[in-house]
Amino acid sequence: MIETERPILREFTLDDAAAFYPLVTDPAVTRYTGDAGLVRTLEEARNSLRDRPIADYRKHGFGRLACVLKSTGQIIGFAGLKFLDDLNEVDIGYRFVPEHWGKGLATEACQPLMRYGFDVLKLDRIIGLVEPEHIASVRVLEKLGLRYAGMIEIRSSAVARYVLTAPSR
Repeated sequence: MIETERPILREFTLDDAAAFYPLVTDPAVTRYTGDAGLVRTLEEARNSLRDRPIADYRKHGFGRLACVLKSTGQIIGFAGLKFLDDLNEVDIGYRFVPEHWGKGLATEACQPLMRYGFDVLKLDRIIGLVEPEHIASVRVLEKLGLRYAGMIEIRSSAVARYVLTAPSR
């Protein structure tokens, strides 16, 4: 568990499926994610939780984490590191429900995750993948210190790759 001023980040459980559902089905949330329309039911959301973040915890020891707003106890999004097998890289990613956009929560949640990646996991670098027109997400990556490193194709989609190399140890 990681605690910041406003959110707590913790591992997802299957009991979080109802809160996870809008993060994988709301067209506004999934617009730039490359997986819009893949999850349609609560059961599919539960399966996605099991097969993605929960499986990542077991396989890699880290993954996307539930972002729980301290003031309400509600899951309002997720943030976390994810190992991308097809790129052999670790990606920082985040999603929030629209009512919590523009409040700095993605940056606040991801800062300790970046430190964890470098200090605990001893990663050499962390990447962020983003559709270039998703300006708000680009800004979050830049606030985290990642810099544009070119366009790449992943899963039949061209995305911008941002990179931050580990500080000197």
